[in-house]
Amino acid sequence: MDDAVPETPPAAEEEPAYDPAGPAPLNVPRAPTGDAGVDAALDRLGDADHLATDGHLEVYEDVHRGLRDALTALDVRPGPPGPPTPHAPRS
Repeated sequence: MDDAVPETPPAAEEEPAYDPAGPAPLNVPRAPTGDAGVDAALDRLGDADHLATDGHLEVYEDVHRGLRDALTALDVRPGPPGPPTPHAPRS
């Protein structure tokens, strides 16, 4: 006689029930812009898909900061030289 208790198979992990109030991806397509910094900031928006709404603010502020920095960097780049200033008439 075998006194061993038969093993019960481990319970399969159940998928969480659908929660309409839970986080859900918006699946908004994001086209590449060609600027690595801007594309990285826009890709960061996808992080909000997996957060409850109270976590969105941090993501949005981070993306806003990244886009603002990218725009500020455009002002820092040297552009073409401006037109020469005319000489003042001598008296």
